[in-house]
Amino acid sequence: MIKTLAKSIREFKLPSILTLIFIMGEVLIEVSIPFITRDMINSFENLNGSATIEDVIKKGLMLVGLALISLCCGGIAALTCAKASAGFAKNLRQDMFSKVQSFSFKNIDKFSSSSLVTRLTTDVNNVQMSYMMIIRTAVRSPMNFIFSIVMAYIMGGALATTFVVVVPILIFGLLMVARKAMPAFRRVFKKYDRLNESIEENVRGMRVVKGFSRENFEKQKFQKAADDITTDFTKAERIVAFNGPLMQFCMYFNMIFILTVGSFLAISSGGAKLKYGEISAMLTYGVQILMSLMMLSMIYVMITISLESMKRICEVLEEQPSITNPVNPIFEVKDGSIEFKDVNFKYNDNAKRYALENVNLNIKSGMTVGVLGGTGVGKSTLVQLIPRLYDVTDGVVMVGGEDVRNYDIQTLRNSVAMVLQKNQLFSGTIKDNLRWGNENATDEEIIEVCKLAQADEFIEKFPDKYDTYIEQGGTNVSGGQKQRLCIARALLKNPKVLILDDSTSAVDTKTDAFIRNGFKNYIPDTTKIIIAQRVSSVMDADLIVVLDNGKVSAFGTHEELLKTSDIYREVYEQQMSGGGSDEEK
Repeated sequence: MIKTLAKSIREFKLPSILTLIFIMGEVLIEVSIPFITRDMINSFENLNGSATIEDVIKKGLMLVGLALISLCCGGIAALTCAKASAGFAKNLRQDMFSKVQSFSFKNIDKFSSSSLVTRLTTDVNNVQMSYMMIIRTAVRSPMNFIFSIVMAYIMGGALATTFVVVVPILIFGLLMVARKAMPAFRRVFKKYDRLNESIEENVRGMRVVKGFSRENFEKQKFQKAADDITTDFTKAERIVAFNGPLMQFCMYFNMIFILTVGSFLAISSGGAKLKYGEISAMLTYGVQILMSLMMLSMIYVMITISLESMKRICEVLEEQPSITNPVNPIFEVKDGSIEFKDVNFKYNDNAKRYALENVNLNIKSGMTVGVLGGTGVGKSTLVQLIPRLYDVTDGVVMVGGEDVRNYDIQTLRNSVAMVLQKNQLFSGTIKDNLRWGNENATDEEIIEVCKLAQADEFIEKFPDKYDTYIEQGGTNVSGGQKQRLCIARALLKNPKVLILDDSTSAVDTKTDAFIRNGFKNYIPDTTKIIIAQRVSSVMDADLIVVLDNGKVSAFGTHEELLKTSDIYREVYEQQMSGGGSDEEK
């Protein structure tokens, strides 16, 4: 796990190393200051003897100089630490995002979108904080602790035995606090996923929420998720709060012991066994030792919290894409011919039944193919195998005469344009969205495909026309307008295969007919696969495929299926008699 995360440090190794160096310098100076302070205090006792005021001033100036150097070391370490930790977090987010982009649909199905958001935000923030503490405080505190203990024994002798009592008590108490708090901290992260999921669902479905007046229900659902997190955090923080009183107890016990025993030894021996300077230094070292232990406990808590975040981040970084390029990929798709040979498919190895079973189809380049069937029969699954969004479980899917697994993935997907069932537009202008199909498309080409998709008419009515800004998710355009823009975007790719997955359901039959007619004239050599709710959308297709329960029930032309397919004939008669249309996936 550490090796996986360390790969994201990259160009920020130097700031990380510099932080360690300057922290070591800061610690060495800090532990030497009480030593010099001891000599300075002892000098006060000898002002009538060998010591002079110049000696005191000299030591005072030395302390000021050391304090300034320590301040500079600490300041530089803070800057390099901030640069290293923030840069590490930036690289970590970038690496995770890049990894997600390489995922197939099968990989994405393992992680919910809300979970990925939590991993990219909250989890990365936790790891960033841990890394910052590791390269700064986790080095500083142990060094400070060790050097302070050594210096305390050098100067205090037997008086330093106070730490033999105080330190074990503090260590035991801090470990117990951390051990009790950790389970609550670990539970929080999964609850963050549920909280983000509640927010995401509410924002995406705001119109539905308001349409059904479910605002109160959504508030209660969010409140429950927020309360769960609050409960766990409150429990954990209540336990962690014992750190303060425990620290205060140990610190004051140490001060009382040193002042009482130290003063007794200094007075009873007349300064022979112990001087006031040693007592002052012991008090300072005592504070440094206890503060070091306190900081180590906080580091322990933070790193333990972050371990869960580290695991969740590594799950994404170590996830292997289920679909990868072959060793010697093909970089050209000859044509839009498609063939399914004995294809079986299920979404995961543990599934009890196949989503598609024994599918055999032969589609010639340039054909228009309609796909019909009831809800959940596998229509969307069928077309998602063509651009290799999923790989077949058994059998072969061929495009342009080659197994799709032999193609370079980008080459294959650039040759296949899909207008998905759930149309997605992105924030930006209409032109920006359309150029997803072809980033180098001219304004003339954009206008042409919009006319073919019957989108030009409503675009021209906008005040800014093609420069009209589309809100995130396309919330400021209607469902039908969104569908036509997505079709135009797909046409701009000039693909060899065009797949419309129920992509004209929100437009009227007249507009639907205009769009299909435009396909015939503009892309006659492109293979067109249309999944539709309406029989009228596919009845003039060269081939119509009827799916039933994951199997090809029948295929043929409109006239042939009226004679041979009971399913097709029933749907046709229902729709032609005004009986409505089947719900499609």
